[in-house]
Amino acid sequence: MQKPKPTSGLRHVAIFVQNFEACVEFYTKLLGMKTEWHPDADNIYLTSGNDNLALHRAAANFAPGLHQRLDHIGFIIPEIEQVDVWHEFLQQHKVPMKTAPRTHRDGARSFYCLDPDGNSVQIIYHPPLAKKP
Repeated sequence: MQKPKPTSGLRHVAIFVQNFEACVEFYTKLLGMKTEWHPDADNIYLTSGNDNLALHRAAANFAPGLHQRLDHIGFIIPEIEQVDVWHEFLQQHKVPMKTAPRTHRDGARSFYCLDPDGNSVQIIYHPPLAKKP
């Protein structure tokens, strides 16, 4: 079994927010993050230059005590080919998979799995962050 190369660290977090526009303003105007990608009215990806924060608009019936705000955490992979190596490696270790690897519209490639507590973990090659230390 081939062991994948190490990740480049935890630099991607995705959260559900109820006050979408106010959160976008908070992270951009107050904390100085820049918009990296705004694919639609319900999702925005922000960056400080070496990280990625995804804000996803929470559904109307979202209840903080009932639903988890954290959508997933993402580990950056520096080489696109390593996404598939990680997928196979984790599958061989009986890690539950949520998705198979896929390439996104922005050139990223990723898959989702579950940690032992059921939290979603994304293994992602994300071009703007992949080459940075």
